[in-house]
Amino acid sequence: MINIREIRLIDILPPNIAQDSKVRSAAEALDQELQAVTSAIDQCLLLSRIEELPESVVDLLAWQFHVDFYDAGLPIEQKRTLVKNSLDWHRRKGTPAAVEEIIMALFDDGKVIEWWEYGGEPYKFKIVTNNAAVTNEKAHEFIKLLESVKNARSWLEKIEITITDNINFYLAGVIYMGDRLELRQVV
Repeated sequence: MINIREIRLIDILPPNIAQDSKVRSAAEALDQELQAVTSAIDQCLLLSRIEELPESVVDLLAWQFHVDFYDAGLPIEQKRTLVKNSLDWHRRKGTPAAVEEIIMALFDDGKVIEWWEYGGEPYKFKIVTNNAAVTNEKAHEFIKLLESVKNARSWLEKIEITITDNINFYLAGVIYMGDRLELRQVV
């Protein structure tokens, strides 16, 4: 098998023109340029090599792919993850699935409930999560990120945090039915 990185143009010339001195000179001149292009092919493969790319290239890719949640101060691993997933996220923008991905990323648990599912006003939705660690700060961060992925006609009505716990609950009752009962002490 021929290795494209090791082959030279002179090696693949037909025998009838390989002996011509002008053709050999042209092939040798072109060979250096073709080898340079061949060695640079790897530089064109960006997303498949994102783990190897320097941070400056990852920053440029984030700008090119319009990564919504990108911050230059993030660690390089998070930057690479955001760039890798950005194309897929852009495809799903405006869907409840995209909103649920944001919920899972920030709250670790939760779901989108559309207005027709809970009897709300048209084009409104709510987020329901069971994560008690959701703070007001996280909720504001979520709302900021939500604007970049939800569709334009839908509006967040509220974020519900439901907390469930097992509680020992005791119930007792007494029912007395009957006539008047009189108790007397006999001496």
